[in-house]
Amino acid sequence: MNLTKKIIYALILGALVGLSLNIFSPSLFETFNKFLFDPLGTIFINLIKLLVVPIVLFSIILGVAGLGDPKKLGSIGFKTVFYFLCTTAIAIILAIVLAMVISPGTKGEFDTENATFEAEEAPSIGETFLNIIPDNPIMAMAEGDMLQIIFMAALIGFALTVLGKKTEGIVKLVEQGNELVMFLVTWVMKLAPYGTFGLIASAIGEQGYSAMKAMALYMIVVVIGLIIHTILIYGGTILFLARKSPIWFFKGFAPAMTVGFSTSSSNATLPLSMEAAQDNLGVKKEISSFVQPLGATINMDGTAIMQGVATIFIAQVYGVDLSFTALVTVVITAVLASIGTAGVPGVGLIMLAMVLSSVNLPVEGIGLILGIDRILDMARTSVNITGDAACAVMINEQEKRKESAA
Repeated sequence: MNLTKKIIYALILGALVGLSLNIFSPSLFETFNKFLFDPLGTIFINLIKLLVVPIVLFSIILGVAGLGDPKKLGSIGFKTVFYFLCTTAIAIILAIVLAMVISPGTKGEFDTENATFEAEEAPSIGETFLNIIPDNPIMAMAEGDMLQIIFMAALIGFALTVLGKKTEGIVKLVEQGNELVMFLVTWVMKLAPYGTFGLIASAIGEQGYSAMKAMALYMIVVVIGLIIHTILIYGGTILFLARKSPIWFFKGFAPAMTVGFSTSSSNATLPLSMEAAQDNLGVKKEISSFVQPLGATINMDGTAIMQGVATIFIAQVYGVDLSFTALVTVVITAVLASIGTAGVPGVGLIMLAMVLSSVNLPVEGIGLILGIDRILDMARTSVNITGDAACAVMINEQEKRKESAA
């Protein structure tokens, strides 16, 4: 049985076990969660996180150095960021339209008095750009600040390109370090089914059937948005821009999507995402190594869909009519926030707090969706990493056509 099937079976089994224990024996669930589910998930997540910083550092250095021509790097960088910003804008517009048509906030009674949420202060866009340059690279790696690590690695890769033969030994050392990390990734992924089982059983068991039932329509709208965006936008990217089969793409990237679903973290899934793109989808290592780590940091289409639906949902619950100007503000704020809050823990809810504040909606309304956000976070992470891979495949195929034309 291949890894993908094992992970899918573990996911289904974990969901069934978690839900059953929640319904029939909550006290037994607490015991299992404390001594089995939570430890399994934590060990797996920590093992992956252990490899994230070195793999981003090595892969970005090799990616930038491998591109060679600085003009080529600039061209690929521009196309990557432009693609991410465009798809994020499309995602939130789609979410707003779906939420306004289906109106999940008008279909039930919601306890707004007990809805509480304390928003962490997110950095401004200006602060984020200023903080991209690390004053202490060792601290940046210790704290896992991905934007700073990406900047530092890109700078080193650029220097290695310019210096050429003078630094061949360093390039060789980085290549060997990358091989070492990828070997460890392959080993850790053998534990993925067990980690997936623990993570899903814990998440489903803690949320329970009652919480999901109360917010069913909201969840359905978000999931519909995620599915439509994945099929139309990413499938369309692969079909029309990369000129490849969307079925081939989704089949090849399925292992990473299932792990992304269980971990709820684009960064934690990054090692497998890159491996799937390179081995299954044929993306060149230097392109995958540049595009996907950057996407894991700033590309959040799935999160944008949640924000769009949640904003309209909260406005409907509180009886607030948002004007066209307010809706445009939501789109712009969410797109900018996708970069501005990169690397901040709990990024989805912090971004949502920023969006709500921009149109004077009560931030406390986030308390309404907190109960089932963990489940939706899993789904939107799968979408986020799929967008990164679609961009990498598109750029890879376009660069191939350029080279063949030349």
